[in-house]
Amino acid sequence: MTLLLMAAGRGSRYGKLKQFDGFGPKEEFLMEFSIYDALENGFEHIVVITQKDNVNYLKDYLSPRLPGDIKLDVIPQELSDLPEGSSYSGERPKPWGTAHAVWSARNVINNSFAVINADDYYGKQAFENAARFIRDGAGKDNYGLVAYTLNDTLSPFGTVSRGVCKTKGHMLESVEERTKLQQEGAVVKDHESGKEFTGEEMVSMNFWICHPSIFSHIESDFREFLKDEKNIQGGEVYLPFVIQEMLQAGEISVEVIPSQSQWFGVTYSEDKESAVSLLQEMTATGGYRSPLWNMEQ
Repeated sequence: MTLLLMAAGRGSRYGKLKQFDGFGPKEEFLMEFSIYDALENGFEHIVVITQKDNVNYLKDYLSPRLPGDIKLDVIPQELSDLPEGSSYSGERPKPWGTAHAVWSARNVINNSFAVINADDYYGKQAFENAARFIRDGAGKDNYGLVAYTLNDTLSPFGTVSRGVCKTKGHMLESVEERTKLQQEGAVVKDHESGKEFTGEEMVSMNFWICHPSIFSHIESDFREFLKDEKNIQGGEVYLPFVIQEMLQAGEISVEVIPSQSQWFGVTYSEDKESAVSLLQEMTATGGYRSPLWNMEQ
C-alpha cells in the first residue's frame, strides 16, 4: 500500500513552510506522525511531493528514519511538468495545485494509494480505516474519502476552507467547497455565502483513497486548464474537483469512511501551540514513542 503526502505548499497564511516545522517532542514534522501511523497499518511505500529545492533535503532527512524495507520516493512538483504537447507562457509564481501534485507521482505508483496533506495530523484510527478499505474495497472504480466532522476541524484563530460532503448512505454524492468557515455561537458560518452549518456535517480534509486510473483524468483536466490564460496566471487544478468530475460522470463511486480520529492542522501560526501540546500528550500517554524513529535500525 502506498501513502502519498503533498508537501509542496508555500504556507502563505502560516508564514513559513509548516511542512518542515518541528511539532513533535523531538521536533518531528507533522508528516512524520502520519508516516508512522501508516507504517503501523501496513503501508510499505511512502511518496512525498515537494518543491524541487526541498527534494534532496527531504530524502536525506527521511531515509535514515524509515525502516529499511520501506520504499521512499521524494518527487518534485515542477511547473515544467506538463502533459506532452502542452505549454504555457507568462509568469507563474505557485504550483499547479493538488491534482497536479498527485499527477507528479504517476511514474512511481501502480496500485491503490492514499493521499493526504503533509501539514495535517489525521490520527491513528484514520489510517487503520484507510488500510482496511484499500485491502477490502478499493479499486479502479471504487475510491474512498476518509472524512471528519466539521466541528472537529475548525480553528479558533480565523476562517478555514473545508469541503462539506453531501452523502447518500455511506456513499459520496458531492463535495461543496466552503472557503471561510468559522464557529459563531452554536453554528458554523460560511462568511463568503452566509450559509450556516450545524457542525455535524462530514468534511473532506484531503484524505483520499485513489487508483492510478486517476492519472489520466488529471492529465485530461490539466490540458484543458492550460488552454485558459486566466488559469495560468493564478488558477489551480484541485484534486477534489477531478474526483468529483469522475464521480458525476459515473466512472467511479466514492465511499465515505468515518475517520474515528482526531484531526488537527496549522492553518495559522497560532495553531502551532495547540498542535505541539496535543502531540506531547499523545506521546506521554503511550500513543507514540520518543524519539519517534529508531535511527540505528
